[in-house]
Amino acid sequence: MAETTRARPRRTSAPRTGTGTGSGTGATTAPDPEELAGYYRRMLLIRRFEERAARAYTEAKIGGYCHLNLGEEATVVGLMAALRPTDYLFTNYREHGYALAKGISAERVMAELYGRSTGVSKGWGGSMHMFDAQARLLGGYGIVGGQVPLATGAALAVTYKGGDEVVMCQMGDGTAAIGAFHESLNIAALWDLPVVFVVVNNGLGMGTPVEASAAEPELYRRGTAYRMDSARVDGTDVIAVRDAARVAVEHARSRSRPYLLETVSPRLRGHSVVDPARYRSKEERQALLERDPVAALADRLEKDGVLTAEARDALDAEVTAEVEAAAAFADQSPEPEVSTLFDYTYATPVPGERRRLPADPVFRS
Repeated sequence: MAETTRARPRRTSAPRTGTGTGSGTGATTAPDPEELAGYYRRMLLIRRFEERAARAYTEAKIGGYCHLNLGEEATVVGLMAALRPTDYLFTNYREHGYALAKGISAERVMAELYGRSTGVSKGWGGSMHMFDAQARLLGGYGIVGGQVPLATGAALAVTYKGGDEVVMCQMGDGTAAIGAFHESLNIAALWDLPVVFVVVNNGLGMGTPVEASAAEPELYRRGTAYRMDSARVDGTDVIAVRDAARVAVEHARSRSRPYLLETVSPRLRGHSVVDPARYRSKEERQALLERDPVAALADRLEKDGVLTAEARDALDAEVTAEVEAAAAFADQSPEPEVSTLFDYTYATPVPGERRRLPADPVFRS
């Protein structure tokens, strides 16, 4: 049999040695007050949305698992502010805020959580599996690290097509310990792929401290093993995250090289809605509240005269009403028809595809 070789993309630039010492402040710019107010509104929307989702979960309106972005709003908004609408995003299962920040309406996101046909994934994905090709959100993934090889493959597709899009791949700190993480970073560096790997380090892999599971707890340093530029940034500062992400995205876009960005962004609640986070002491919980990124930005805007106390309250009421309307929309939306159960098994029709339910007889009389 003749030997075959698989084509691979041409290297577009010389290999670069990753810094491994970045602070994420290379493109800091003075924030525009109006722009900063816009970031605050998006962060507040995510906060009120997630609080409402937590309540709906206790009311049994949301099934399965439900992981919230509470405390990570500055990271979410800052990362999304660095992307173009044509750039691609892969996330893990903690993705509600990313969907909102990508421009998907609160109604469609909430309807997906409720499992309704008006949802982002027509009710079949739920909390952990949102997908919207138009918004270029190419999935939330329930398997830890499941998104990392796929995002790397998407970046490979971009190089073959010759586009200038960038792929951003978000993950939690626990993902940095699995084999697929290292394999993906290695291949991305070898093949000069335009992908930004973002580790959102909230300090805990479920309930295990990073220091207890990672020999090198400063996770951005892992990029040096693959000659990949990397940086670490304060994930509670939306401007710091935005500027660090802009450096990473521009690096991937202009040089066609991967980048590893770590954002340190503690979550305010447990791993999921049902996690009471008893592994945290009272002092730790208080310290987290004092670092609340939403409250901190609101205080900054008020101090700088961008947002008065009255305007702050009015904005909160406006956002809360938007979220309540989204919950009402989801509650009133229809559930998917059983007949559509197999509609998305394959992207295109497959001859002989089996469409019977488990309880159906093999042969019909």
